[in-house]
Amino acid sequence: MQCPYCSSERLKVLDTADSREAIRRRRECLACGARFTTYERAVAVTPVLIKADGTREAFDREKLKRGIWHACAKRPIPALAVERLATNVERYLQALGQAEVSSRVVGDKVISELKDIDPIAYVRYAIVYLKLDSLYSVRAEIDKLLAEQNSSSAAVVGAQATEGSLIASNC
Repeated sequence: MQCPYCSSERLKVLDTADSREAIRRRRECLACGARFTTYERAVAVTPVLIKADGTREAFDREKLKRGIWHACAKRPIPALAVERLATNVERYLQALGQAEVSSRVVGDKVISELKDIDPIAYVRYAIVYLKLDSLYSVRAEIDKLLAEQNSSSAAVVGAQATEGSLIASNC
């Protein structure tokens, strides 16, 4: 490490603070007396993606976010949700601990999380990702999504009805 002012390597650490994202160190140059702050962050390695045609490509977080944004275009989805989704995918890939991963893993992770964020964005992403090339295949995917939503709605209504009958019987 060198002083950003005089390039001397004679530095002294004055203070260290640990946060969840980085370690902040306050430093002083012993040559020129200047003080400055540095941040240390761990660099986690993301695996190389193996595309469907067999080519390999480095994981690109910005490319992933662009794809998600295309699916979310003109939808009421906050930027933070897209950022969080990209972070979740990146962390998932890092947690796998593999040097190479099929690009299918990325698509599967995005599509599973996008389904919970916005069903329309999910369908848009699914059309490209799942290569839905006919109206019938798109309709089948929408029907499957509607069936899932209806079953989860029925489960919520059933739970509320059970809770209501328990309250009524306790009175």
